[in-house]
Amino acid sequence: MAADPFSVRTKTSCSSSPSTLRSSKRAVAFRIRAHNNNNNNQHIDDKNRFYKELGTFALKRKIEDLVLRAEMLAPTALEFEEARRLKQEEIIREYDLWDDVAKSNEDLVQLAESTKTIDSLKDLRYKAEEAKLITELAGMDSINYEFLKQAYAACVNVNRTLDKYEMSKLLREPYDMEGACMTIESGNEGVYSEIWAERLTRMYIKWAEKQGHKARIVEKQDSESGGINYAMIELEFKSAYGYLSGERGIHCMSGSSENKSDLSKDGAAAIDVIPLFLESSPDLQIDENDIEITTSPSLTIQHIPTGLQVQSTGERSRFANKLKALNRLKAKLLIVMREQGVSNLASIKSSDISSSWNQVARRYVFHPNKLVEDVKTGIQLADLTAVLNGNIEPFIGAHINSRRHEIP
Repeated sequence: MAADPFSVRTKTSCSSSPSTLRSSKRAVAFRIRAHNNNNNNQHIDDKNRFYKELGTFALKRKIEDLVLRAEMLAPTALEFEEARRLKQEEIIREYDLWDDVAKSNEDLVQLAESTKTIDSLKDLRYKAEEAKLITELAGMDSINYEFLKQAYAACVNVNRTLDKYEMSKLLREPYDMEGACMTIESGNEGVYSEIWAERLTRMYIKWAEKQGHKARIVEKQDSESGGINYAMIELEFKSAYGYLSGERGIHCMSGSSENKSDLSKDGAAAIDVIPLFLESSPDLQIDENDIEITTSPSLTIQHIPTGLQVQSTGERSRFANKLKALNRLKAKLLIVMREQGVSNLASIKSSDISSSWNQVARRYVFHPNKLVEDVKTGIQLADLTAVLNGNIEPFIGAHINSRRHEIP
């Protein structure tokens, strides 16, 4: 029988020299360490293989869940949109397009949008089928883990598009399909409110970028602290108002010190959102005698009967600033009329006009535990950093979904 190469001899020759003994011991110690290292490396390889298999299994389950949702929703949505397009085509065929050019243009735009939606839903279906095929191949070990991650990323994008499609069906209120003009105003708490207002401004800009759009800061008043006193953002893309109207209210930063008795680092900012009309001017007539215009330090228009006022400083001429401010005033008055359920300016009750400072919309807690709580919907997220980086879709989705019970 062959000797165990890692066994240690307990006897040595008396004639062996001390140097020979030391060399022998070093050789034995080296063989023991090599054996242990091999065992450790094997253990690490087994552990890595286990976690990779576990990760692959979890990833496959996630892909299967996402594909299942896409398979359930996409065909139904596609059938609905195709039926809607056929109905639109029938309506267009039934009358002469020249009889009512404005209505004809509107119908043609809706038909083009419906066709675009159908193409998008068909593309989603193909992507879901592709991800499903990749998952099945992964079960046969014919592709590697990286391909599986690509399939998961594709499924996530498919489901995000489905989320947006579902939300778009709930954007039925007037002005939901318009752009948005958002103002961020710091509170009276001092430097922390000013810094907080600046951070919220960046949050909304990042959100727009994640949607593939650009948010333009058209006005801003910097503070000495490095923050801002006031900022106005225009989001010139469709449905921006429908998505962001739920952001209106006070956004509070709290718990920025682990000492709960120290509230000096708390701050607040008020968010207001009005429609930004993309293809037409607001449909509202205002009596010239009911407005007051001042031009210093900025062009400001005040609606005397209601006390509402707006400003514009971002345009190149006084005339352009006046036109921009007047459109903002009309948009604000239209929202007030809708909130109060009245059909004309004379019926507005100035005492009932709600301010963006009237209601807390969201709380952002920094310490000791990070948390973002949406007061209106009750949604809570622990990933504060992600939210401030523009990932506010869960809050937007919750606000839009809350309309389900309001739509007849």
